[in-house]
Amino acid sequence: MNSKVQSLKDFLAGQGRIALVEVAGTKGSTPREKGALMLVAQSAILGTIGGGQLEYMAIDKARQMLFSPSRGERRRAATLDVPLGPEIGQCCGGRVEVLIRLVDAALAAELVAAAEAEEAQLPHVYIFGGGHVGQALASTIALLPVYGVVIETRAEALEGMPETVETRLTPIPEAMVRDAPAGAAFAILTHDHALDFLIVAEALKRGDAAYVGMIGSKTKKATFKNWFLKSADGSEAEFARLISPIGGDAVKDKRPQVIAALAAAEIMTALVMHAAAPNAGQQVPHEKAIAG
Repeated sequence: MNSKVQSLKDFLAGQGRIALVEVAGTKGSTPREKGALMLVAQSAILGTIGGGQLEYMAIDKARQMLFSPSRGERRRAATLDVPLGPEIGQCCGGRVEVLIRLVDAALAAELVAAAEAEEAQLPHVYIFGGGHVGQALASTIALLPVYGVVIETRAEALEGMPETVETRLTPIPEAMVRDAPAGAAFAILTHDHALDFLIVAEALKRGDAAYVGMIGSKTKKATFKNWFLKSADGSEAEFARLISPIGGDAVKDKRPQVIAALAAAEIMTALVMHAAAPNAGQQVPHEKAIAG
């Protein structure tokens, strides 16, 4: 697994001189929030402060600082105060203060430490099943600020997963649910309906899960409900937390990439709402966590 922290370390180690561009202050409507970061090297960037002319201006300024004709002319830090109006081709209407600093060893260490701390706090998303939808969902969540884990019973189904997503091969996938941290999301979409049912039952027993979703039809959900209540010692309240089908049924498109996009949005919404809840360690009812 190649984590985002490792990508940062690789960038810092392999790009020569680097400048850190940081959103130091904002007023009104802006493309990114205060604290957003971007690293700028001679021919590469890592991160974004929102794109558009604001970002281009910051990149140009950073590279001027990095590659001044003589070392003595190089400034260690500079600021830009940019109104986001028609004069730069942006109509956000706000104002952004950008701080640009040359990255030395101490600042690089600070950036890595902050990234490691942030990564340690990322919400976990567990995808059970590495089939077509599982592959597509893994590729989608790899772009999001979450820690993704794909769990499978078949080794070949884990091939080709994104580098930033962890993979686990196990004959007892439902056991992985018990070890997950509080506030995790569980998306269940294996090749076996009976296995789906076992995993979903374990997930619904966890009152601290942010999201429990199962792929399938209304018939599958009804079949699961009957089994869950009669054979798995489940309750109506626990069953009510199940989201099925994942991604909702408003869009009638069953292509894996479409299901993955809809499910990822649903999962991300649930994670954000769960984290913002007064009792984040408790289950957030779906009707509050997911609009509609």
